[in-house]
Amino acid sequence: MYILAIDQGTTSSRAILFDAQMRPAFTSQKEFPQYFPQSGWVEHNAEEIWSSVLAVVHDVMQKGACGHADIAAIGITNQRETTVIWDRATGAPIHNAIVWQDRRTGPFCDALRDAGHGPAITAKTGLLIDPYFSATKVNWLLDNVPGARVRAQNGELLFGTMDSYLIWKLTGGSTHMTDATNAARTMLYDIVQGCWAHEICGLLDVPQAMLPEVRDCASEFGSTCLFGGNIAILGVAGDQQAAAMGQACFTSGMLKSTYGTGCFALLNTGDNLVKSKNGLLGTIAYQFNGKPTYALEGSIFIAGAVVQWLRDGLGIIQDAYQTADMAASADRTQSLYLVPAFTGLGAPYWDAECRGAIFGLTRNSGPKEFARAALQSVGYQTRDLLTAMQEDMGIDGRAVLRVDGGMTASDWTMQFLADILGAPVDRPQVLETTALGAAWLAGLTAGVYPDQGTMEKTWALEQRFEPQMTLDVRDALYEGWQDAVRRTLG
Repeated sequence: MYILAIDQGTTSSRAILFDAQMRPAFTSQKEFPQYFPQSGWVEHNAEEIWSSVLAVVHDVMQKGACGHADIAAIGITNQRETTVIWDRATGAPIHNAIVWQDRRTGPFCDALRDAGHGPAITAKTGLLIDPYFSATKVNWLLDNVPGARVRAQNGELLFGTMDSYLIWKLTGGSTHMTDATNAARTMLYDIVQGCWAHEICGLLDVPQAMLPEVRDCASEFGSTCLFGGNIAILGVAGDQQAAAMGQACFTSGMLKSTYGTGCFALLNTGDNLVKSKNGLLGTIAYQFNGKPTYALEGSIFIAGAVVQWLRDGLGIIQDAYQTADMAASADRTQSLYLVPAFTGLGAPYWDAECRGAIFGLTRNSGPKEFARAALQSVGYQTRDLLTAMQEDMGIDGRAVLRVDGGMTASDWTMQFLADILGAPVDRPQVLETTALGAAWLAGLTAGVYPDQGTMEKTWALEQRFEPQMTLDVRDALYEGWQDAVRRTLG
């Protein structure tokens, strides 16, 4: 018996069959196109994403030689904040999906802040006003797609993040739902009261009839008959929260960081919704039985995407795996800093308008130095986040950081991360923690996977990276980074 995890990410969709011991048994992955209509704009074609999901599910079932009866349940995890609006009757999207990285609503966000709405929105949602979140994307679509606002007011259109869209498609349009973790990232959801925030919806002119029903992460989200027979959808979580559950971060104070297209650090704060003074976000880590567990989150927009830029933008590598060897053999006498603000800077800076910059170039700077600077930028940005978390929580010293995501396969990158943080970095045996979290939710609801306590005990370490860099070198490198960021923001 398997659990099927659908992991719908920013650049690809994956399907993974997990066995009864929560081990990934079969995997299928398919990339889909990225669209950049203007500088700072990022879009996806939702129907292309749907096609990719269908393709990987069929493929992984074929690889596993299994039918619907061999799958106990489906769990879904997804790129968060990416916004889709579709026709309630036909399912046709009214426009390309606006991706979480997209910055087109920057001027509208500025106007909201200038009008003094920031404190009230943060108090209800835990979020800062920023183009990153779904709410202003919905407003833009309703204002800019001809006839959309009238249709929405007439109840003809539905809004959802990618989980809601996939649930709707999988269930043949019978289920319009999301979970609390995805709802918490829209900037429309009151994470204290546990409901859509009427005042914010009114302020942004978003009809509440468009919004999905919000459920616990482990819950019934309908069922699908598209794969030979009925399979229940029993678990949903946004990708970063799913990764935290896959990393068994169920205790207050536990910390994980996921390195995919972006980087997202999540600190479990238990029942305490921490109000950050350092540009971090309050959010829902997970919700069971109607009770949310909160987290502090720091969001880095560009992590693995900086390696994609080396490959696709500069053409200096053919494969991401080349970067570690290049970084290791780079000229150590050069102090190159790459600030990858390709779509602005996220936490703790929140500057939507600044753009990427490189400092310290010399005539001897070449591909190896660029590769090292790219990988180091991820470590520096992570230190930015963890320093802010430390200050918000009023704690000294650094907790062990559990890591996952594609970049963690690089020993060089993980060692630099431990060095620049001055803290241990733990890489688990199962790197597919995002999909594992979704699978665990579905398996928990289906009664085939263990509870939280047992899940914590099953987490297994693959390698711990201990800091080896001296304090003076660490601080000197980080001071150089802070100077580079100041110049970028300036």
